[in-house]
Amino acid sequence: MRGFRRLHLIPLLALLLIVPQIAHAAQPVTTGWEYRWGDSPVTSEGVPEWTQDENPGQWHSIAFPSNPPDRAGRSNVWFRVTLPAAELPHAVLYIYSIDIIAQVYLDGEQIYQYGAFDDQGRGRFEGWPWHEIKLPEGYGQKPIYFRVFSDYTDIGLWGEVAIMDHSELALYIIENSLESLIIACFSTLIGLLALVFSVLQSQKRTFASVALFTLSSSVMLVSGSQASLLFLDKPLFWEYLEAGSYYLLPVALAVLLADWLKSHRPKLIKLVWKVHLVYFVGALGLALTGAVDLSSTFPVFDALFLVSLSAMGIVVIRRFRQLSRGQQVLLLAYGVFCSLLIMDMAVAHSILPFSRVPVSWGILIFSVVMVLIALLHVARTQKALTQLNMSLEQQVEERTASAEALARREQARVRMLTFENEKSRVLSNVIAELQDCLGLSQAFSVLSLAMPELCSPLRGALYRRTADSHHERLVEWGFGGVRDSMPAELDIGSKPPKSLSADTVYFSLNLESATEGIVTEGIVVLEGDGILASGEIGFGSARFITILEHASQRIGITLSSIVLREELQKFSYEDALTGLKNRRYFDQLFEHECAVAQRSELPLSLLLIDIDYFKRFNDTHGHENGDRALQSVAQVLQRQFRESDVVCRYGGEEFVVIMPGAITEDARERAQHVCDAVRAAPIMFQGKDLGPLTVSVGVACWPDNSGRPAQLLGFADQALYQAKNDGRSRVEIYGNQIA
Repeated sequence: MRGFRRLHLIPLLALLLIVPQIAHAAQPVTTGWEYRWGDSPVTSEGVPEWTQDENPGQWHSIAFPSNPPDRAGRSNVWFRVTLPAAELPHAVLYIYSIDIIAQVYLDGEQIYQYGAFDDQGRGRFEGWPWHEIKLPEGYGQKPIYFRVFSDYTDIGLWGEVAIMDHSELALYIIENSLESLIIACFSTLIGLLALVFSVLQSQKRTFASVALFTLSSSVMLVSGSQASLLFLDKPLFWEYLEAGSYYLLPVALAVLLADWLKSHRPKLIKLVWKVHLVYFVGALGLALTGAVDLSSTFPVFDALFLVSLSAMGIVVIRRFRQLSRGQQVLLLAYGVFCSLLIMDMAVAHSILPFSRVPVSWGILIFSVVMVLIALLHVARTQKALTQLNMSLEQQVEERTASAEALARREQARVRMLTFENEKSRVLSNVIAELQDCLGLSQAFSVLSLAMPELCSPLRGALYRRTADSHHERLVEWGFGGVRDSMPAELDIGSKPPKSLSADTVYFSLNLESATEGIVTEGIVVLEGDGILASGEIGFGSARFITILEHASQRIGITLSSIVLREELQKFSYEDALTGLKNRRYFDQLFEHECAVAQRSELPLSLLLIDIDYFKRFNDTHGHENGDRALQSVAQVLQRQFRESDVVCRYGGEEFVVIMPGAITEDARERAQHVCDAVRAAPIMFQGKDLGPLTVSVGVACWPDNSGRPAQLLGFADQALYQAKNDGRSRVEIYGNQIA
């Protein structure tokens, strides 16, 4: 489930150094949550019944799936929510944390489990990691269910719940943890220095307590950061590290204060660090032996810590004026850190809404202040440290200058990548819209709207090929009356040069047609007025031109697919010889018109037309002349009917005409006109008159003919058969002479 947590250490550290601030395409799941106390029975197949039975009366709305009301000592609860409709291609559901174990169901199937549930639906604490739940395709608008067990003070999901792309989750985790990891590294360095000073200097207890505090805080920051699971996917291991370092903080603080206030004999502060040291050993020992869950030790410690902070605060406030300036600054920094820590406790226990409390900054401020005070105190007694301090300051300045230079280069790179990503996003949106277009006209309407954004900051125009092979301007952008606009028409051949001058670039939108081959359907003309030559767009003109060239190629390929789709559709519904609609088109349209006629109670007429003695004509004049005869009859038929009528070649020498809304008399009159027109039309081939042809016509009309409209084809066929039996070259109405 956690593919990103298998990253190697070296690539991960490289990511920590170079990861930019990116806008994650996350979809927060913050509304529509419902909860239900208890645990679901299961079916014989082992599927929880609550995932199949809506039972709306048992589900209750909740703002966020955490700590529902009326818990009353219960340890099992279910949550559900309907996932958003917009789907990401490689979607995962990210959850900041869960109290304490859970199963996740979608479409009645379990898609994720954290922890082990026993037969009573209970389980042991497994840690508080972040969760990555892979969502299957088609998850949109589907309810997802969470089965949760917790014997902790909190129950349910915690922090953030969002849907995001699988590829962005690791960067999101690293970005959220980067600040803590950097501060942890800095605090570790301070702790190691303090540890060295505790060995070399006389004030051993002061430096030892500084080392204990900074190293404990560093371990707490690393183990408590989400990125720790990318190093080692052992949540419970990191929870023990975090708990141990967390429980040692008041020990280090109390020892440090006891040393600073030793002249005042602060017995209460000494008692504080001793009590917390006993709790550190006892809590972790009991948790490791399995006597208690590690999670249950946190609330007790938080309460004990608040009491200890209050006690130490009383002692310090009473003696604040008697302290030196450095000690006062230290205590103020200590107060800042404690305030942030108390806020973090309040968030952890749901007293305050979830937010990322910057405890790391409190640790950083406190550590820096302690080190500065210690260094100043040592500097008064040992001049040698002064020289060392100057050397360190110089090194810091050099590193700062180097870091600033690196930051400037990184900012330039980020701007470059942002520009490129924006153009890629626009191009992807354009391609997606083009793929939904039904024809070239619609496609160029989309391009007319998208090209200004895709080609900015360069001004230019979009042209499209006309019937006379010129290119007519569709849209232009970027001029704003500063200078004359682009010409309304271009006549520079089918393959224009890529560049005509230093400030003008042409891009051809070439498409491949089955009938015309490769044609330049569109041209994009861009002008930069020196921007291209000077590279002042902040991105690099060569790179920008390459992007636009690639975009024109992709657009050309997409336009080719639209043309091919149009041509295939045309070929599939059109008879190649006569240009009329074919039998396939007739079958689909006739079914539709029958349904419309019956639903709207409107008349519908059908004419079935057959060329008389066509086989004899073919045998006499040859198949080439027979094809010419079919084309001639098709032309006559096209001239004889309304625009609402549809003429199709039914097969061989047979034609069929659908006449929506025509009554029997209208159909008979039009059929007779057809007979007369065909008889009067000579068949010419290579200047030779092959003589006239005649046709027989069978007519069927609904509702005059009983039955359903779909039976008209059979009725018309019977009428045509009767017309041929009665001598051909005539019109026969079904029902007049047919029983």
